[in-house]
Parts: sequence; structure tokens; C-alpha cells
Amino acid sequence: MQAGLDARHLTKYYSAVPAIRDVSFTLAPGTILGLLGPNGSGKSTTVSLLTGLREPSAGQVWFDGRNIADGLVEYKARVGYVSEEAHLYTFLSAREHLDLIGRLRRLPSHLMTHKIATLLDLFGLTGAADQPISGYSKGMKQKVLLIAALLHDPDLLILDEPESGLDLTAGLMLRHLIPILAARGKTILYSSHVLDHVERVCAEVVVLHHGRIVAEGRVSQLRAMTQRNASLEDVIAQLVTTVDPAGTARDIADVAGLRA
Repeated sequence: MQAGLDARHLTKYYSAVPAIRDVSFTLAPGTILGLLGPNGSGKSTTVSLLTGLREPSAGQVWFDGRNIADGLVEYKARVGYVSEEAHLYTFLSAREHLDLIGRLRRLPSHLMTHKIATLLDLFGLTGAADQPISGYSKGMKQKVLLIAALLHDPDLLILDEPESGLDLTAGLMLRHLIPILAARGKTILYSSHVLDHVERVCAEVVVLHHGRIVAEGRVSQLRAMTQRNASLEDVIAQLVTTVDPAGTARDIADVAGLRA
């Protein structure tokens, strides 16, 4: 079943400080939306609300025509989430960890065993599949997170820095995989501060700054707002940067080079 995601006027306060304010956007089935912004822009808070891990102070998240608050357990069962930090049971092996995830997702035993073995092989983890995750590199842990997110064939994928730690080959594979999943009707949110990654897989983006949306639309439209043929990095810099990075870098170099 295809399903769309709808963020409606999301606001989140921590104590009296707003992390995001009036954030709204729609993500249609079969599309990939990039969520961009500098550190402190509100990306992580927005992702936590969309996954149902936190409740908004105001506003709603709708999925497949239903407020997720009215059926949070059912909603989470349809979501595959790759978090920015690798929250894994590191005393388990990858196979044991994925087996646990599969059981929690209530996958049939024969299907779960087949999918875990096949995905471990395709992600290049078969040789280390029965070793404790505590000995894994960051990239290997990231692959386990990706497999866990895909294991139950979710309708919605929320990917927060999904290429973190991946080697070149795995990163290229992921960039091919995401459009394939979208073409099969998956709804995909891709949150990252690595603009090159977002530009390669997302035709449309939402840009956050100080907890508010400052721009949204197709990458080509955002370029038109600033200057023709600019990279996405240049566009975002013009939208959210209040200092001159190049000038600041020169100042830092000058100060660092001072001698008595």
C-alpha cells in the first residue's frame, strides 16, 4: 500500500525554547524529500517527531490519511528508520541483532531467516555476521542499521545521515537503492548535512534554519532563487549563512599564523 507523509504546523519546545516552529511539508508516495539545514536548525527534532519518538508541542503528523497519534504502534510498524547515531545491541552479533528486530517486527521465521542471510551477504557482512557488533567499524554498524530498517519492507523510510561511515562502494550502492525503493512506491525522507549526498538522490528539498523552513522546492528552483548553475551547497549557504565562511577561514589562518 502506498502512503504519503504530511507534517502539519509542527512546533516543538524544550522548556521554553522552541526547537522548531510551524514546520509544514508534504511528502507524496514514491518521492524522496531532502531535509537540510546547519547544526541547530531543527532537523533532528523534526525527524524525532516524524518517527513518533517525540510528541509535538503543537501541530500533527499524518500518514496515509491518518493522524499518527491515533495509532502510533501501527504507524511505527510501517516505518523504517536509520538514526544518526548507531543505537545497536553491541553485545549481540549482527545476525542476532537482526533476528531480534525481525521477531519484534513479527516476520515469519522462514522469511526472516532468508532475508537476514541475503541482506547480510548483499551488504558484505556475511564474514562478520556472527561476531559481536562491538568490534564493528562505524561503517559496518551503519550497514546493520540499514538492514534493520529495510527488513520488514516498510512503507515509509526516514533516513538520518544514512551514509555516515559507509565506504565508497556501499555509499554508491545506497544512492542507487534509494531511487529504486521510491520507484516501488516507498515514501522516503532523507535528512543530511552532506549536501552532495542529498543532491544526488533528492529532486526536492526542505531547508531549515533556526527551527523554521526558509526554503523548499525542487533543487533547480532553489538555484533560481540565488544564482544559475550554483551548487546546492552554494544555494544553502546563501539562504542560511550570516557570516562569510571564506573570510572567516582567512581570519582564522591569519590568527593561527601569528608569532611572538
